[in-house]
Formats: sequence, C-alpha cells, structure tokens
Amino acid sequence: MDAIEIQTVVIGAGVLGLAIARELSLRGHAVTIFEERAAFGEMSSARNSEVIHAGMYYAPGSLRAKLCVKGRTQLYQFCKDRGVGHKRIGKLIVASEANEIGALEEIYKRGLENGVDDLVQLSGSDAMAREPALQAAAAIWSPSTGIIDSHGLMLAILGEAEANGAQLICRSPLISGSLKDDGTTELTFGHGSETAKITARNVINTAGLGAQGAAKSITGYPSAHIPPLHMSKGHYFALSGASPFGTLIYPTPHAAALGIHLTLDLGGNARFGPDHQWVTEENYDVDPSAVEGIYGAVRRYYPGLKDGALHPDYAGIRCKTQGPDDPPQDWKIFGPEAHGIEGHVHLFGMESPALTSCFAIADYVANMID
Repeated sequence: MDAIEIQTVVIGAGVLGLAIARELSLRGHAVTIFEERAAFGEMSSARNSEVIHAGMYYAPGSLRAKLCVKGRTQLYQFCKDRGVGHKRIGKLIVASEANEIGALEEIYKRGLENGVDDLVQLSGSDAMAREPALQAAAAIWSPSTGIIDSHGLMLAILGEAEANGAQLICRSPLISGSLKDDGTTELTFGHGSETAKITARNVINTAGLGAQGAAKSITGYPSAHIPPLHMSKGHYFALSGASPFGTLIYPTPHAAALGIHLTLDLGGNARFGPDHQWVTEENYDVDPSAVEGIYGAVRRYYPGLKDGALHPDYAGIRCKTQGPDDPPQDWKIFGPEAHGIEGHVHLFGMESPALTSCFAIADYVANMID
C-alpha cells in the first residue's frame, strides 16, 4: 500500500491540536488532524474548569506566563468576533486565614511581573463586601478572568480550520512512525485491519495524555526529548440550588494545583473542584467519597456550605511532567532547535492554562516550522 502524502499532520484534536491546525491552515499549510476518539475535544479539553485565566500564577518568563497573557487577549477577541459563549466575570483569589496573606502577596507581585496589570489587592472586609457568603482575611481581585463554552470554542476553531482546507479524521490512533532519510516521516494510523500509511513533511504532536506514547512510537525521535508523564486526577462536584457567589472563588494555591475552587458555567450554575490525586491509569469515574475532602477545603472560604449540597459532576486528568515531589514545571514544547528534526514539534505537559493560551501556543508552534 502506497503512503498518502500530507504536508502537515497534527496528532490529537483537543483545543491545542485544533488551534494549531487552524493557524497552519491560515498560513497555507495542507493540514490533516488525526484523533483516536470518535470526536474532537473529548478528553482534557472537555474535562476542565472552562476558565479563561489572567496569568498571575506562573513563573515569570515561562512559556505558561508569556503565552497565557498573550493568549487570553487573543481568546477574548476570538470569542467576541465569532460569537463563542463566554463571560468576563472576574475572580477572587482568597486568603482564608492571616497566615496565607504572604502567599497572596507573592501571587500579586508575580502577576505584575507577568504583565497582569489590572489586579487589585483587597482587605478581607472588602472581599466579603463583594461576596457576602465568603470568608476571607484578604483577597486579590482579577477582573480579566472569565469563563467559556469550551465545546463552542473548539467547534468554532475547527470550522475555521476546515474552511481553510484542514481535515479531521477521527477514530484513527497513531500506531507507529519512522523518520525517513529524505526528511519526511512515515506514519501509520488506524486500528486492526483499518489502517492508513501517511508520509508527512511536518508532524505536530498534541496528543495530551498520549503525547509521550505518540513520540515513543516514532522510530528515530530522541528519547531524551520525551519527558516523563505524571497524571493528576481531579473530581468536580456540582452545587445544588442557586450559587451563593457571582464570581469565581479560588483559594491560595499549592504546588501541584490551584486548589478546590468555585467556578460558574454560563448558566450561572456552580461547581467545586478539582481535587488532586496522583494516578497511574486513565479513569474518569467520579469517586463519590472524594466529596468529603471537597467539603473540608471549600468551607475554609465558604463556611455556609451545607451537608449534602454537593453531588458528583465529572472528573478530569491533568497531564504533568512533574512528579509528586517535584516543583511546578513549565510546558515542554520541543521543536527542531531542541531535537534537531526538521518539521517536528512535540508538546508535553500541556496542562492549564493551555485552553486560555491556545491561540498563542498555535502561533508559537507554527513559527517553529513555518
């Protein structure tokens, strides 16, 4: 069977794969996206808090900081221009007790260094005046934080990519690949007897939790540029009845995650999560017993939460390159300058704020091969 020649292959049809395909198609690339599942955006892109982040959490100078601040502006403009559902409702980051105020001040300073210039420091009384159900010793107000319809976003991005000639092929996992002497990559997609052999000039690996596996399956790609995969599972629990808050509420974060926060969907419904559990297998079942930890964490800033008010909603898994005892890691985006393979870009550990940053990430990746 002769291989089908394709200029640019994107592996994975989450929000990043779609955004990169769109950007490359706008630049004139003939792009085909291969997705192992039955539809686009069914994994991490659909199992998150659907928050547009402002960019104050991340290490100054990191990709996560730079591309979040840039991408947030691009995302708001895209949503406005294309009618994608979103709201710029703002967020309070809360120190529930006085011993957390120092950490809150560090977040404020980091935000300013990252270019998030609209943050406002609030006293506990000012924060509780904004949100009477809140318990706070101090807070930061982030007016640039918002919420978004992630499926609507991905649908709009895919529509533009397809309008520029890109194609999406689902139910087509990567089986194997190999680097060729002429600079192309031969890839085999499919399963069982239903397979297709592709020859590609450019390969973009945005497979999320499967990115390490995809890179390992390509003979000739250097293992030194495949970081370890660590998975952090988080449960979300929905709140019965009306939300007591009109904005997003986040606690002061810890090393592995941003803490159990309250988010709102575009209909005003509230949910709490995610918690944080290191796991070794991909499983999206919601463990009902996890709610006990949710109650305890939430009552630090929302003491009025009643027993029995929360019920299981969904779970997601964050792909990380840091282990349980490691400090937070930056995204790993390896292009030709890193691994020496022309036309290849591999993205690892693309956890939050990847959705917020999707258009900035797409620009960054496209510039590596264009």
